[in-house]
Amino acid sequence: MSDDGDGGRKNLRMPDDDEVFATVTNMLGANRVKVRCADGTERTARIPGKMQKRIWIREDDVVLVEPWDWQDEKADITWRYEKSEADQLRREGHIQ
Repeated sequence: MSDDGDGGRKNLRMPDDDEVFATVTNMLGANRVKVRCADGTERTARIPGKMQKRIWIREDDVVLVEPWDWQDEKADITWRYEKSEADQLRREGHIQ
């Protein structure tokens, strides 16, 4: 296996049609966080029960969120990227 200098590139989960990249900007408590989405919108995102206690989300984490159809200023977190995965997304130009 050759190392081509990309730090072991992995195939990462990419957003579905209704998902956007977001960065956690603030922890609000009660399983809610403030996120800045790639589309420029600040949203309040909810950490779903299946992620609580299994996946710890902190400020500056890169996540995927699914904005609510009926309230665009709110969203559900669907995925959290590890730091190395977030760095790879930045290198490849998917996020700033």
